[in-house]
Amino acid sequence: MFSWCADPSAISGLTWLSCFLTTGTHINFYWSFVTVLSVIAITAPLALLFGFGGAVAARSHVAPLSWLGRGYIAAVRGVPDIVYFLFFVIALDQGIEWTNRLFVCDDLSAPVWVGTEFRVCPEAKVPLATAAPAVQRAYNFGLAVFTFALVFGAFAANVLHGAMTAVPRAQLETAEAYGMLPRQVFRRVLVPQMWIYALPGLSNLWLILIKATPLLFLLGIQDIVYWAREIGGAKLPGNNPYPHGDLRLWYFLALLVFYLAFTRVSEIVLGRLTRRLAHGQATLGGDAQRKAAA
Repeated sequence: MFSWCADPSAISGLTWLSCFLTTGTHINFYWSFVTVLSVIAITAPLALLFGFGGAVAARSHVAPLSWLGRGYIAAVRGVPDIVYFLFFVIALDQGIEWTNRLFVCDDLSAPVWVGTEFRVCPEAKVPLATAAPAVQRAYNFGLAVFTFALVFGAFAANVLHGAMTAVPRAQLETAEAYGMLPRQVFRRVLVPQMWIYALPGLSNLWLILIKATPLLFLLGIQDIVYWAREIGGAKLPGNNPYPHGDLRLWYFLALLVFYLAFTRVSEIVLGRLTRRLAHGQATLGGDAQRKAAA
């Protein structure tokens, strides 16, 4: 906060605005952008990893592994996302505490469920009640990232499974005719070729992931939408040194610009990546590039 902000009642105009925009709540609002971007940056590769594993499992000739991969894709895609964000996080949290209870609690005969309340000994709570606020936030952040990755990983698995199927069978047979082992065909031919087919679907998932970040408030994380609503709401003079009317419209307009700019930059980057992957490929995009060069 600036030195001239000591007495908010004595300032006005741009000076008042500079003080208002540097309050502690606004600093939290600015940091929430970092939180959202961090969730996206960590979730995207983790979801892609889950998706790749699910796609490979679904294609497996081992029946139980194939059932597991297909079941994962069907179970997540067939249930509304909000159910996972509300139910799965609670179940995961209780599962972690129940497992921790087996190792740290002295009295394992005590019931875990008392009515509708889940109870474990204080030592089994994760995180501990005495943990620092930063630890609490890190734990919630980890649960949020894992849940986002699990949900979007199933959609990525479906996209990658379809992309693997779209790779021309003749290319795989040619590699096999040259004496490549199945794992070599998979690593050297199938996986490099599938990305051009998968990228359109993965691009849509990336944009959906960006738009889904407001669901973070369901997981106990104070995201940018939460702070925009809290700060923009009308404040009474007795509760705030910078009283103002309802400014939520302006804060949500700022979020609109942020999301539109983010998605536009993403579209540009993804478009360039698509053109790069299509270069020399036997696809419509590759044919268009070859004709343009000719």
